[in-house]
Amino acid sequence: MDLRTFHSADVEEKLRRIAAMNKDGLRALWRALHKSEPPKAFGPDLLRRSLAYRVQELAYGGLSPRVKRELAAAVRQIIKRPSARIELPRRIQSGAVLIRQWKGRVIRVTVSDDQFLYEGKRYSSLSEIALLITGTKWNGPRFFGLRPTRKPEPAHDEKAQRATPGAKRPRGRPRKQSSDGADQNTKAAP
Repeated sequence: MDLRTFHSADVEEKLRRIAAMNKDGLRALWRALHKSEPPKAFGPDLLRRSLAYRVQELAYGGLSPRVKRELAAAVRQIIKRPSARIELPRRIQSGAVLIRQWKGRVIRVTVSDDQFLYEGKRYSSLSEIALLITGTKWNGPRFFGLRPTRKPEPAHDEKAQRATPGAKRPRGRPRKQSSDGADQNTKAAP
């Protein structure tokens, strides 16, 4: 199998060959395509599927950088909170109009392929527009309602569950007091 070039006309034939290979042949092809050893946990079925994907990826192209970033973010979410619901970013199509009301004003932003149109000017990100509107830094997609607002995560450790609801935890170092009740952390005036 020629590993340097993959043309779409050859893809079907290459996939047929992969389907007929034994485990040793699949492992050898994996080494040739990936320049590494195949995972030990991969049996013949998973090797075939992975190699078929790789052949098609070489012939037709792989995932876009944007999709790779989104998948990596989803994996990080799963690792951080395995039982939590995953929020995927909403995709907005070119031509969509985002409408947001802000301090009595109606804001309209038109989406194009790689930029955003607001009040006759083009911007590269929604965050630029949100900064212009509010005067403070915002996550643009969150400002326009494309991402959920962050909610505080519930505490799962024992100490937090025993703590009084609504009680604030003191910040910083606890202040030391002398036996007469004076605060030792304050500096004396010269």
